[in-house]
Amino acid sequence: MIQLFLLFFKIGLFVFGGGYAMIGFVESECVEKRGWLDLEEFQNVCAIAESTPGPIAINLATYVGRKRQGVKGAVAATLGVVTPSFLIIFTISRFFNRFLEIEIVASAFAGIKVAVGVLIFKVALTMVKRLKKSAFSWILMGVMCAALLSIEIFALNFSSLWLIAAGAAAGLLLYAVSAKKEEKDDLS
Repeated sequence: MIQLFLLFFKIGLFVFGGGYAMIGFVESECVEKRGWLDLEEFQNVCAIAESTPGPIAINLATYVGRKRQGVKGAVAATLGVVTPSFLIIFTISRFFNRFLEIEIVASAFAGIKVAVGVLIFKVALTMVKRLKKSAFSWILMGVMCAALLSIEIFALNFSSLWLIAAGAAAGLLLYAVSAKKEEKDDLS
């Protein structure tokens, strides 16, 4: 449990930009270095963590902790990932107004925002590279990107959760059609 807490504390402390920026680090630590999850399971967990309530980083930590050491592991990993943010925000909140007025701090945050954007983009590219190469996945990704761009360009008040739900529905529809086709082929 201490190992889980310390690992996720380290991730929570050193990764700026929230959950999406943390995905690559969680993958590196839990899939590549420690072998706690295989790549396919990690990708499935990312999809579930994104589509369930709460921040993706907390959902990932909770899953990994539970898989490693049950409920106690889930609690340890979750506390590990949230404790650094809590401590930092608590400290900043004590001096917030004066803190943001410091020019060097404002400049540092401007740079951090750019770096976080790059980290999120890297995670997106990695996930696209690992995507099953099928016409369905490429078409669905294209449709989702076009929908997201339209939402942003036209400043529509539209939750991205609907895009996730639409992707899930499309995947289920494909599964149903494939299962029906297999059933038909088996009867022939």
